[in-house]
Amino acid sequence: MNKTSKIYVAGHLGLVGSALWKNLLSKGYTNLLGRTLTELNLLDPQAVNIFFEKEKPEYVILAAAKVGGIVANNIYRGQFIYENLVIQANVIHASYLNNVKKLLFLGSTCIYPRDSPQPMKEECLLTGPLEYTNEPYAIAKIAGIKLCESYNLQYGTNFISVMPTNLYGPNDNFNLETSHVLPALIRKIHLGKCLAENNWKAIRIDLDNRPIEGVQGNSSEVEILDKLSKYGITTKLVSDSGETDPKSVKVEIWGTGTPFREFLWSEEMADACVFLMENIDFADVSSFNHATVEQSGSKEIRNTHINIGTGEEVSIRDLAYLIKDTIGFKGEIVFNSSKPDGTLRKLTDPTKLHKLGWHHKIKTEDGINKLYRWYLGGG
Repeated sequence: MNKTSKIYVAGHLGLVGSALWKNLLSKGYTNLLGRTLTELNLLDPQAVNIFFEKEKPEYVILAAAKVGGIVANNIYRGQFIYENLVIQANVIHASYLNNVKKLLFLGSTCIYPRDSPQPMKEECLLTGPLEYTNEPYAIAKIAGIKLCESYNLQYGTNFISVMPTNLYGPNDNFNLETSHVLPALIRKIHLGKCLAENNWKAIRIDLDNRPIEGVQGNSSEVEILDKLSKYGITTKLVSDSGETDPKSVKVEIWGTGTPFREFLWSEEMADACVFLMENIDFADVSSFNHATVEQSGSKEIRNTHINIGTGEEVSIRDLAYLIKDTIGFKGEIVFNSSKPDGTLRKLTDPTKLHKLGWHHKIKTEDGINKLYRWYLGGG
């Protein structure tokens, strides 16, 4: 890529896409192309084809996706598999038809089997059953990898796939129904802190910025408490004063807290992706160690995707208490063991990425501080 190359970032306003957009601008790329959902519906193949034919992007980063945490993945199973399959197919096929020089497809480490050896290497793909709660999303992302590989092998395209670990950062999703674990914990524990301090002004500001199922800052205290309780943020009122009892505030977290998760600051993920776009082609990863196998006298090319992660993990319990300490919440963290844990471990092996020349720098505890400050800033 050169600095004036036309680069289309699909999903440029989301957590991943906005980080990529910012990184590209910081490195001097001046011809970036983005479209909002109202401007271009990626579920509409005709609209996508017209867009590509008109704009003729030279490079494409496919960061648009239907995403969410364990609750959303388990509830909206049909939407998650359908929308992701269609978005991927439309953008990847249009890129092929319009001679895009290189495409970067972003997947997720949930593509790996539930019981994968830890840390998970790229060659673990398709070696066992998936975690049930996010199986539809994972299958869609696996299809995206195979779509890129297959187009490369049949049509000679230059499409590469990356599998980022759990991401967090600016423009994250703090919707308590659909968010991933880390931003959900930050918001829940922040609201718990506000309750414990009887800081209704801060609670109302939070709800004005991000209403919860129609409950906003101007809703009554009863309505607000009822909605917070639905999402595991509870307290008792002191009968005489009507204030909350600071000692009674609890924040409930799904599961036992024993699963481990790996987290990567979204802006670092973006830096890794731009590094790969600038330096790595499909030919580089198709000949990488363990990417090819000899079978019946012919070479099979598999597992050409690249893990993007830190190779470091933290338990959900320790993560919750780390966020609790960062925010200064004095109430109680409660783990609801009747709710699902999800996959017990999801640690990536980033060896391939390291050998290609990129390493992360930001530690999880520093990232949590950065994200909480961003959240308080009303971002």
